Amino acid sequence: MSTENRPLADLMRPTTINDIVGQPQLLGENGLVRRMVDNNKLSNLILWGPPGCGKTTIARALAKSVDMDFVPMSAVFSGTADIKKAMEAARMNCDIGRSTLLFIDEIHRFNKTQQDTLLPYLEDGTVVFMGATTENPSFNLNNALLSRCHVGVLQPLSTEDLMTLISRAEKFLNKKLPLDDSARLHLAQMSDGDARFLLNTIEYLSNANFKKKLTPESLDNVIQKRAPLSDKTGDEHYNLISAVHKSLRASDTDAALYWTARMMTSGQDPMYLFRRLTRFAMEDIGLADPNAMQIALSAWQVYERMGSPEGDLALTELVIYLGTAPKSTANYKAQISAYSTARETGSLMPPKNILNAPTRMMKDMGYGAGYIYEPNTASGFSGQNCFPESMERQKFYYPIERGFEREIKKRLEYWDSLRKKINSKKD
Repeated sequence: MSTENRPLADLMRPTTINDIVGQPQLLGENGLVRRMVDNNKLSNLILWGPPGCGKTTIARALAKSVDMDFVPMSAVFSGTADIKKAMEAARMNCDIGRSTLLFIDEIHRFNKTQQDTLLPYLEDGTVVFMGATTENPSFNLNNALLSRCHVGVLQPLSTEDLMTLISRAEKFLNKKLPLDDSARLHLAQMSDGDARFLLNTIEYLSNANFKKKLTPESLDNVIQKRAPLSDKTGDEHYNLISAVHKSLRASDTDAALYWTARMMTSGQDPMYLFRRLTRFAMEDIGLADPNAMQIALSAWQVYERMGSPEGDLALTELVIYLGTAPKSTANYKAQISAYSTARETGSLMPPKNILNAPTRMMKDMGYGAGYIYEPNTASGFSGQNCFPESMERQKFYYPIERGFEREIKKRLEYWDSLRKKINSKKD
């Protein structure tokens, strides 16, 4: 393939492990892959990690570092016949003193028979085998194959790693990206640990003719495809549903009944109203009155079963209930805050103490170690950390002093006080 047609991610692919960004647990001092290079001897290896974290790059760099022929295959497009053909070529290589590294991407897509086909060639050393997978090898690879391989666990690239790649790409392209400083950081964060996505985006941005530097907001508009706006007309329709919502939010129940009646008598689809009112129960009332959502769903179901005019009374009852219920957007705000933090922090792993360990390999990796079963504690509360280990504890949900949330607030404050006591004893 000519250089002009190769994507930037391929053009910039490192050829030695020293140039690979990230994965210090494998590539750093005493890391599994680093030891292989230092000893000039490769072992069969499964590289397990998310897309764009460097699995293929590491395999290619390893082959080059010890001067082996690199034979790539994809389990999506290859079968048993392709494996046997590759092994025949590898044996011919052996006859002339050359070694072969067989790399199979998406190895988890091979069935048991296809995986078993590899075993004799791994046993007699015809090839050094490396497989890449985004799936847990404990569940998706045969024990026979897994027992013959080391497993290297790759992590999503950090924001700092991705910022390094942005700088490298600019140097490679000999041009600055049309991004302000905040947008550069935003680009790294929105890539969520995926170098391939980042470099593909950089390639697009470098070829586009932007008149001025992009901000984080304008970058979102450029990179993410937005759903097209509806071309329906009907300002009155949206004015009326807005009036229903605002009246309910203001606890002006009579006004809400009037605007609902206006919509129904104008031929509005009742299902649209029930959907919007159910949303209101979740978004504007929430846990201040947990029954609101159940009432909304029940009224919706009654109308679907009985229709009009009998079901109209269920709609009226729902409007009255929502209008007179205590209002709170605490759960809505908690959702927005939690989603925002999740997008900013990317793919951080849960702490190992709260992970299940159904396989021996996962137990050896520390999954589930130190987990405390809360019901067996004296207070029913252990205070153990459930956030990622590299992330400070966050607070998203702030209940109000109204309705049932008043009781929830008391519970949270009680658990917070217990957590502080437990942590102070640890210190």
